[in-house]
Amino acid sequence: MSQILALFAIDLGCALGAGVLIGAERSYNGRAAGLRTHVLVALAAAAAMAISTQPLFVAGFPGGTMRLDPTRIGQGVMAGVGFLGAGVIFKEGVSVQGLTTAACIWATAATGMLFGLHMLLPGALMTAAMLLTLVGMRWLEDVLPHKAYALATFTFRASEAPTEAALEDFLDRSQVRLQDASYTLVQGGELFQFRAILATRNEAGLPILAERLREAPGLVAFDLSKLSR
Repeated sequence: MSQILALFAIDLGCALGAGVLIGAERSYNGRAAGLRTHVLVALAAAAAMAISTQPLFVAGFPGGTMRLDPTRIGQGVMAGVGFLGAGVIFKEGVSVQGLTTAACIWATAATGMLFGLHMLLPGALMTAAMLLTLVGMRWLEDVLPHKAYALATFTFRASEAPTEAALEDFLDRSQVRLQDASYTLVQGGELFQFRAILATRNEAGLPILAERLREAPGLVAFDLSKLSR
């Protein structure tokens, strides 16, 4: 019995350590699910899998013992954690936030399951791989060239509204491209709106454009909502 408890303590300790490391990274970056959430997910997953590997003593059961099905428990853990991850995903404006944290919670559960099955080396490798992804890939994303996108609305006085070609030329000066433009007349035809997706290879292009739009002739209002990558 003491040997079982010792193995159980080792498994939970390893799961606790993995949850602390992963949760600390999430907390440091101000995510909704932080240190305590990841630790609890890792511990719960490890405990569920550890229980499934031990014989249960049940009065009246043939032989006196029975075993839980680890595959069913594992499936239940991952499905349940999926619902938990969905709770941290939210829509902010036109961007969806929390997808990485949701995936992180799900992966933390898988890591806890590895430790719960006493697969210490695979669990350690999974923890290291997650930290490499969360920390290293963040740096790599910033270094690699990428496009920035924004949902834009430009409202002009109808009498002074530019043509699409003229608007594209204006945007080109800020290294911003116009895509999928649509047009609307509002306020009884007094105002003319362009709605479009803007793309730029330069992250500074959108702030530069916002400054230049203040001087655009006939522009009544504009809205630039950056889309998440």
